[in-house]
Amino acid sequence: MASEMMDALMALCQEKHIDQLYLIERLEQSLAKSYEEVLHLNTKAGEKARVTIDRISGKVYVYKLVPQEDSWNEDTEEYETYDEIDVTPKDTSRIAAQHAKTEIKAIVNNSARQQIYEEFSQRIGDVITGTVLQSAPEFTIVKIREGVEAELPYYDQRRHPDERNERPANERYSHNQRIKAVIVDVRNPNDPQAPVRDGRRRPSIIVSRTHPELIKRLFELEVPEVYDGIVEVRSVAREPGVRSKVAVSSNDERLDPVGACVGPKGSRVRTVVSELRGERVDVVLWSDDPARCVANALSPAKVTRVLVDEENNYATVIVPDDQLSLAIGKEGQNARLAARLTGMHIDIKNESLAADIMRQVTREVEESLIDEEGHRCEYVGPTGIQCRNMARPGSRYCGIHESAAMYEDFEISDDPDSLM
Repeated sequence: MASEMMDALMALCQEKHIDQLYLIERLEQSLAKSYEEVLHLNTKAGEKARVTIDRISGKVYVYKLVPQEDSWNEDTEEYETYDEIDVTPKDTSRIAAQHAKTEIKAIVNNSARQQIYEEFSQRIGDVITGTVLQSAPEFTIVKIREGVEAELPYYDQRRHPDERNERPANERYSHNQRIKAVIVDVRNPNDPQAPVRDGRRRPSIIVSRTHPELIKRLFELEVPEVYDGIVEVRSVAREPGVRSKVAVSSNDERLDPVGACVGPKGSRVRTVVSELRGERVDVVLWSDDPARCVANALSPAKVTRVLVDEENNYATVIVPDDQLSLAIGKEGQNARLAARLTGMHIDIKNESLAADIMRQVTREVEESLIDEEGHRCEYVGPTGIQCRNMARPGSRYCGIHESAAMYEDFEISDDPDSLM
């Protein structure tokens, strides 16, 4: 019987990829703790129990360890030598079987979790397709394959500031529904601070449907040019469930990257939008020129001019008056996504406001150039523009307008014989 038990243990170890010696040592340690209670050993006096299992026959031996009085070590505060007494009971097989069942189950579960951690910790950033097993207000459990589950958390950040929020607010899932998500983290199962829910460990794998990497991976699945590296996704800015912007570039001058991602009649990007539950996706052309890149990022708005301050990472954009609301977007959404996409602070102005600012700046610059001892000609033309010449000494006007101003001061006589 004992030999059959060892054969079964060895077969289990091979099936679950568990170290045989590790399993037997765990069983010996568990049995030793149990026999300390069964034998009513005085553990406060240093008495211990030691259990050994024959690696071939599977027979269990129990020993009582009695410390020698002269072996006390004050530095370690432990006894160094013990006297062993064989106290093997007759029913060791029954007790061993009970402990073996518990320990083997725990070891198998820990081994499975460790294997999952080692496998999926190398796959962070990959897209998985899973089936919804359980959906609750704060989390969704997704089955990746048999025995492997992932968690899609959705926590209120005000009540749970340390928890992740990886589900778009407008998405709800039903049982057995298939969804795609990207792996963002894998917890270590051996971490003593591993999170627990309802007395059970939470899944080690954390997946997300709000991460910008999901859009990049979806384009890799739908666009062969992206998968082959001919078209490169340079940047992604996203407001999950609402709108996203994707900047792409091509390593082949003959290939249009935007057209490749959009596909014939929008078929490729439409598939991505369908997987994202109707989230709007704008595909724009990436440029190494910051001004051109900002202009493209504000699409579909048309841009008149872009002034870039690369040192301060600041861009001032001038758009036609009828394009201002389109460039800013609803509640500033278009401008906000463009800023995230390019990594620059964007200030948008319409042409009318920009013209007023330029006139004011020009006037201030001209006034600053006037000599402190002199002043400008005070003549104002019919168009309302002041003369730019300097006034003559002792006069309010320049040489051109001084005579005209003199005639303005004269009163016209009603006498027809008068010259004035």
